[in-house]
Amino acid sequence: MEKLIVAGNVATRYSDQGQGSRTVVLLHGYLESIEIWEDFSPLLARDFRVLAMDIPGHGISEVLGESHSMEFLADVAHDWLLALGIEDCVMVGHSMGGYVAAAFLEKYSEMLRGIVWLHSTPGADTEEKRRDRMREIEVVRSGRKELLARTSPAKAFAPENRKKMAERIEDMGFQVMLTEDDGIIALLNGMAERSDRSALLRDSRVPQLYVFGRKDEYLRPDIAAVIAAEQPQARVEWLENSGHMGFLEESSRCAETIADFANFCYESKKNY
Repeated sequence: MEKLIVAGNVATRYSDQGQGSRTVVLLHGYLESIEIWEDFSPLLARDFRVLAMDIPGHGISEVLGESHSMEFLADVAHDWLLALGIEDCVMVGHSMGGYVAAAFLEKYSEMLRGIVWLHSTPGADTEEKRRDRMREIEVVRSGRKELLARTSPAKAFAPENRKKMAERIEDMGFQVMLTEDDGIIALLNGMAERSDRSALLRDSRVPQLYVFGRKDEYLRPDIAAVIAAEQPQARVEWLENSGHMGFLEESSRCAETIADFANFCYESKKNY
């Protein structure tokens, strides 16, 4: 069920499926919306209450200003969860959603039973990546957003999966075209400005899980392996046949991995 709510003074759309005392929160990635979870959420909703929000700037959630910092987005997520009466959750952040989840961990760790980085990293952008984001902003400002719609969705999938996921890739491209230009720019600025939270994660007692794709062209496996080595406190799972969209490319395996982790988090004594 989709609903609208004002969270942190931001009009926010969200979905709510399943029921029970164990809650999984899904935060989508860049150029996505809650629609990206429509096939995946039901796999988790068998055992959990599953909440997903349009991150402000994407979907039909509101845009406020030229930069949506990860801290601001964490505040919106916090206010949204409080408004729904959620006391604690396992938070799953896909790509950009993981950046928001890291900021949430820094500010509101008491609400987290566990946290999942799904094809995501706790680090800040490299200088090269910041330049890429600034170039994307110029593409959007010059009225050439269709370039993003044509290239970004397909690259998110492993090459051998692109044919069978063609309909999904087309839908993702359509979503890019529907996304407000100001929202894309605000989130690009926010991602470029985000801080490195690697040390925060290493020091945190909140249970953590990384899910990486062996064929990811956005978060390459060699880089993911370095992240895993630098984060020994976290569990790591590899999806052997996935690119950047493991929850679509290997949906059953991904859902099972997250469900097992979420159950572990809720069954473990919370001592933080």
